[in-house]
Formats: sequence, C-alpha cells, structure tokens
Amino acid sequence: MRINPELSRPVFDIECRQCPRLASFLHEVKAKNPTYFCKPVPPFGDASAKLIIVGLAPGMHGANRTGRPFTGDHAGILLYESLYKYGFATKPQSFAADDDLQLINCRITNAVKCLPPDNKPLPAEISTCNQFLAAELQQLNSGSVILALGNVAHLAVLKAFGLKIKDYKFGHAAQYTLPNDLILVDSYHCSRYNTQTRRLTEAMFHAVFASIKAEILGRSVMAKI
Repeated sequence: MRINPELSRPVFDIECRQCPRLASFLHEVKAKNPTYFCKPVPPFGDASAKLIIVGLAPGMHGANRTGRPFTGDHAGILLYESLYKYGFATKPQSFAADDDLQLINCRITNAVKCLPPDNKPLPAEISTCNQFLAAELQQLNSGSVILALGNVAHLAVLKAFGLKIKDYKFGHAAQYTLPNDLILVDSYHCSRYNTQTRRLTEAMFHAVFASIKAEILGRSVMAKI
C-alpha cells in the first residue's frame, strides 16, 4: 500500500512556514528566548530503523529549545530511560541535540514538527504537517513497528496511511497490523500530566516496549528461517 503517490516529497523541511499561526508563534518565542531552536524539529535517529516513535509536537522548553524530539523536558525522561532499557538507545538520558546519545534501530518524530501554542495544534495544522509524516512512513521497511504516543499521533498515522479511524481505535497497548505489514502500537503519551496522575506508569510504558522488542526480534528470527 502506498501512503503518498508523490514519492519525491521531503520527510522534513526546516524552512517550512506553511502554518501561519505556528510560524508567527515561533517568531514570538524566539524573540523572548534567543537561544532556543524555534524551528521545525527534525526527526532523530536511524533512517532505516525498525521502530519509529511518533509524538505529538515539540514542547516549549524541550524539543523547541534543544532541537531534538523529547529532549530537555519532563516528557523525555521516561521515554529515553525506556529506550535505553530495551536496547534502543546508547544512554538513558537525552540532554541536547549535540550530545553523544545515539538511537539503535529506532527513530523519533512528531505528528506536528513545530511548537504549537498551549501544546495544542489545530486540525488544519496537523493535516498540513501530515505530508511530512506520510513521506517518512513511506520509507519504512515491511515489518517495522510504529509507536504512537497519544491519540493525536495515532490519528496522524492513520491519516498518513489513509485508514479509517473506526477500524483502528486508540487504546493504551493496543496493537494493529496495517495493510502493508507494518505494526501500529499505541501508548498513552509520556507527558508530565499522564505520569504524575499515574494514568501512565513506568510499568505500563515498559510493558509496551517489551512487546515491541519481542515483535521486532520475532520477525527478525522468522525472516532468517
């Protein structure tokens, strides 16, 4: 199944200003915080990875400040600890875009690449940015796993594939086989709100990664038989 007939579409454009509200907001934030990245945040990790993690959007003082997804704020703490625990990262913490952390067979991206006001992108902004996510997912090899962190990321993945929402309902730890043999796994977002209210616990998040690790390893073994 093809996600986008225009195979030449870029997976990322750091000069993108297609969403006027987001472009204006980034300009305002940059004026107040001259050292912040304040641009569309690029994906981080292996371009040929078997696991791609899709978040919502850069956080004000996290990815929007550092220029790396889930880096510099609370949301990245549990994520990077989990990636390290399950062999997808060389270190358990991500401090800056220029530190020596590397991801292993993993890539992190966002449904919306620019910081939105109040961390809430508009539907039109999600749709506009979906062209980049769709082009990125187009490059995944059969059998790869997509981890959607939260419902917005889940819906963005479905949109990228042109899939019907009713057939793929979001739920923590839900798992779906997509028509092109990709695996979609859902998790509650590892935001401060979700972890502090214990809607998402460390054990719950680790269980998701354990199942992903088993899925990737199982498919790797089957491919060799």
